[in-house]
Amino acid sequence: MTALINNGLFIDGNMVAATGNACFEVFSPATEEVIGHAATATVNDVDKAVTAARIGFARWQTMSPAQREAALLRAADIIAAQGEQRILQTLMQESGSTISKARGEIAYSVDLLRTAAGEARRLYGDTFPNDRNDRVSMVFREAIGVVAVIAPYNAPLSLTVKMSAFPLAAGNSVVIKPSEETPLTAMTYASILKEAGIPDGTVNVVTGFPQDCGEPLVSHTDIDCVALTGSTATGVAVGSAAMQRMRRVQLELGGKSAVLVLRDADPREAARIAAEGMFAHAGQICMANSRMIVEAPVYDDFSAELKSCLESLPIGDQLDPACVYGPVISRNALAKIQQHQQDALERGATLLTGGKVRQGLVYEPTIVVEPPRDSTLWRDESFGPIASLVAAVDLDDAISIANDSDFGLSAAVLTSNVKWAFRAARQIRAGSVHIGMHSFQSNALAPIGGLGMSGLGKSGGHYSTLEFSELKWVSIELGGAQ
Repeated sequence: MTALINNGLFIDGNMVAATGNACFEVFSPATEEVIGHAATATVNDVDKAVTAARIGFARWQTMSPAQREAALLRAADIIAAQGEQRILQTLMQESGSTISKARGEIAYSVDLLRTAAGEARRLYGDTFPNDRNDRVSMVFREAIGVVAVIAPYNAPLSLTVKMSAFPLAAGNSVVIKPSEETPLTAMTYASILKEAGIPDGTVNVVTGFPQDCGEPLVSHTDIDCVALTGSTATGVAVGSAAMQRMRRVQLELGGKSAVLVLRDADPREAARIAAEGMFAHAGQICMANSRMIVEAPVYDDFSAELKSCLESLPIGDQLDPACVYGPVISRNALAKIQQHQQDALERGATLLTGGKVRQGLVYEPTIVVEPPRDSTLWRDESFGPIASLVAAVDLDDAISIANDSDFGLSAAVLTSNVKWAFRAARQIRAGSVHIGMHSFQSNALAPIGGLGMSGLGKSGGHYSTLEFSELKWVSIELGGAQ
């Protein structure tokens, strides 16, 4: 694989040098070797990007909804036609994605852009009656302004697309700050948006570390909204900073999602589904079903099938289309996983399978049985290939265990009994509940978002349009003076 180089920051439609020409190294999780360099943005660079975005917002606003739709559709077409050549290698190298996962991101990004394009024409308003017949009241839906997009490392293409395309469709401009772990993919995406005809300044990208450019971006006086996908701790800090100036936020944060395996489920099929929902991309998915809650009558059979399934998973080879996952993102991420495992085991939990490094940053798929309910493994997001397995007496007990969490992002219920399924779906506190499937589900039209410490707001389709637009009441008097 060739070296990757980011020659600067993407500001006002051009690649420009960062202040002082500073840069930082970008590592491959697969080899832990330097694969390139990215520019280190400063407060001064952030100010330039936000200023460009304010001007770009005015340019973007002069375009009709049909023109904005067409530009986003062109971007989708470019990625569909050229994604393998222009994005795939960068995505795999800097994020540790397998080739199948990277191709999935490219396909999903095309879907997201096409869905967002349709939303450009759907900024619907409203009317409502007045007490006087000579007055008319109208409600307009308008863009917010400049949106700061703080993107994560686990899906550096598709989540950056999702977090920016819908604000753009609503008429906003964006300043994107990708994760310092994966700063390069966003630059290619920005260049594609420029090719597609989105005006200069409408999309800007600054790369670097939170203290250098992330915090200055969030706290900038000319930012109107902050959209973040990331950890709960980061979301709390970002949300607090934004609220100091009463700015809008849309936060998709951590998860500790539960999958309920009920007594009528087929153990082998349930194990396959639960494994798929947990171990995609080495468990570095906020919606991964990291708590497996199994009714007693099928617990033993499910455990045996799950162990067998996980011990036969092909992992580690990024270029193998059959490979389930590769490395975690960094040594810090690996240390967190190991700490969660050690804490649970020292306090009485046991290992069903896994529990050690396979090679480099590749950690074996790990299942910890009955961790204490106050352990870090049970309560905190591990964001890696480690999950908890616990037994439930019955459905009520399973629901109660599922709700024993500060998070509420997603959940799943494996059963053929419709009454049990809907009872669980209505009583589990989560932003989404999936029946007959695992908890890691994505749909460009769906309202993705959670409850509690899993965030604020929803993203996807029409719901993103609502998040990234404001309502304005306009009234007019048609009669004479009273």
